[in-house]
Amino acid sequence: MSHLLSVSLLSDRSAEHLQHLLDALKTLDARIVDVQQHEGHFTGFASLVIDTASDHDLKGVKQHLDAQTGLSDAQIDLQELSPDDFAHLQADETAPRFIATLLGRTLSPDNIQQVISVALQHGLRLERIRRLSENLSVNAERACVELALVGAVEDITAVRKDVLAISQASDIDIAIQEDDIYRRHRRLVVFDMDSTLIKCEVIDELARAAGTVDEVAAITAAAMRGEIPFDESFRTRLGTLKGLDETVLKNIAENLPIMEGADRLMKTLKGLGYKVGILSGGFEYFAEHLKARWGIDCISANKLEIVDGKMTGEVKGQIINGDEKARRLKMMAEEAGFDMAQTVAVGDGANDLPMLSIAGLGVAFHAKPLVQEKAKHSVSTLGLDALLYLLGIADRDIDA
Repeated sequence: MSHLLSVSLLSDRSAEHLQHLLDALKTLDARIVDVQQHEGHFTGFASLVIDTASDHDLKGVKQHLDAQTGLSDAQIDLQELSPDDFAHLQADETAPRFIATLLGRTLSPDNIQQVISVALQHGLRLERIRRLSENLSVNAERACVELALVGAVEDITAVRKDVLAISQASDIDIAIQEDDIYRRHRRLVVFDMDSTLIKCEVIDELARAAGTVDEVAAITAAAMRGEIPFDESFRTRLGTLKGLDETVLKNIAENLPIMEGADRLMKTLKGLGYKVGILSGGFEYFAEHLKARWGIDCISANKLEIVDGKMTGEVKGQIINGDEKARRLKMMAEEAGFDMAQTVAVGDGANDLPMLSIAGLGVAFHAKPLVQEKAKHSVSTLGLDALLYLLGIADRDIDA
């Protein structure tokens, strides 16, 4: 009859000592059932589960390892595993896994502790912590760590609600994703344009040039209060721009204020082979300008009608509202040959919620509280390149 033993090694030279330990186990004719090794800043930890022959009990194995490795009791620990213990380990292998990503300008020990506490309350076990940002010094521009969590959760929405409360109270962002194969294989990333890729609403800039900015702002506010349907408010605002000269569009397009982190994000996504799209309730004219800047693969936005060099105050074709954004995201994914679970959608407004809800990863970016609450994930503390952290991409990966 064999014995299952747990062997733990703690050492400031864990890689070297792990080799000694494996050599010693080889002489016992032990079979490796599981092995893990983690390196800290100054101390490493290795954990093994071994299956030994019947004539090697716990005491005998301990004496053998002490003699063969020269390691102290403080460095090596052995425990016998019961069938129930091993069954628990096996269950862990198939248990659901989640990634909690914490990001902000800075992170405190309390931020991490609070998230771990919420995880434990919901039956999740902390498996590891990994830093994704370049460093966590007081001079760093951003900080990010991800926590790998394991366990069956009855309601992941409840977990997200609890961590949202932490993020709102602490001025950090926390995203919790299922750690499945799709999380590591997103392929299509689609962005809203206004107040997401750029720091303005283009229709406001056009209204400013047309001298109707106050009128447009009042219509926008009424739409935000739910007094006017989106399509009606859009047509009404656009109507105030009738007669605006086409040359104004070129000047605005050439001076679009780019969102913090957008250039770094696009360079990285394109460099890694992601397909990137713009899916906007704004205007195609300006989306085409960004397409040329970043090499965007596909765009879908409203087409301004221009006759004799003047805007008519209308658009060509169907208005791209929230429902249409969701429909066109599905079309983009289908045309590219990707599963919807491989898509990422990023936006800031209520009309982005339909596409955020059906994307594999939907992110509300610098959105209003209502949109943050309804979206599964949100980023409000960092620039647009924080999306890379949610994709599991570390700063050191980008630098390399």
